[in-house]
Amino acid sequence: MHTEQSAVTVLGLGPMGRALAGAFLDAGLRTTVWNRTPGKDREPVERGAAGAGSPEAAVAASPLTVVCVVNYDAADAVLRDEAVTGALKGRTVVNLTADTPDRARDTAAWTAEHGIGYLDGAIMTPATTIGTPAAAFLYSGPAELYREHRAVLDALGGTHTHLGEEIGRAAAYDIALLDIFWTAMAGYAHALAVARAEGISARELAPFARGIGAILPPIFQQGAEEVDSGRYSGEGNPITSAVSSMAHIVHTSEGHGIEAGVMRAAEGLARRAIGRGHGTDGFLRITEILAPR
Repeated sequence: MHTEQSAVTVLGLGPMGRALAGAFLDAGLRTTVWNRTPGKDREPVERGAAGAGSPEAAVAASPLTVVCVVNYDAADAVLRDEAVTGALKGRTVVNLTADTPDRARDTAAWTAEHGIGYLDGAIMTPATTIGTPAAAFLYSGPAELYREHRAVLDALGGTHTHLGEEIGRAAAYDIALLDIFWTAMAGYAHALAVARAEGISARELAPFARGIGAILPPIFQQGAEEVDSGRYSGEGNPITSAVSSMAHIVHTSEGHGIEAGVMRAAEGLARRAIGRGHGTDGFLRITEILAPR
């Protein structure tokens, strides 16, 4: 695999960037690394990576550069440097940095102006999964460019999904999926606070919390069909029942002095749906309340 086409550069050596570089090295790819903070390349260099003295030298070393930094401000600070931009001309960037769809579109427009191939991407699993079957990656951008570099990207392990040529789609999926994750984590944190106030330890609650998590996948699938069809079945659990449960959570939380703003907001959306005549519909009717007309 040690050919020019199989060479890859990794810009950004935080925990995720080091995991990406490690997976490329494990696959036998000639890997060049660079990080703004000196010394962070020690681990991959000890494993066989070439440590570049500058970002322009790093990107010039490979036909493919994978970027994974904290956000697009950090990515732009590196990529839009005049020397780096010049070195990237005729090469490809796969940006696995997390940010918004609009920033992805802006970066794609900039790369097109400068003769740089561009794929936007998102990593949907933790750093510990990189290089294993559990890893999951999303990409958007030119399908031909994705096919050209797929063999190198496959070295990262797991599943790789090309979502289409509209460059913002990977970031849009990332935002929506992280919305689920962080909302759920906030709900779990709140639940643990309420449980503790009632004398229930987090460890005591955890097995039952896993049970709640297990019922969600089929609910997600059914809900997706309802949202796409616009028919929100409330059979078995109308939104009026949901509001009652939410009110109990708010009452118990605030009775212990625990802030309940997130649940109050959800209850408010549900009550607005009821006020519009949708009391017999399912909870996901609030999707229509959230969306601007």
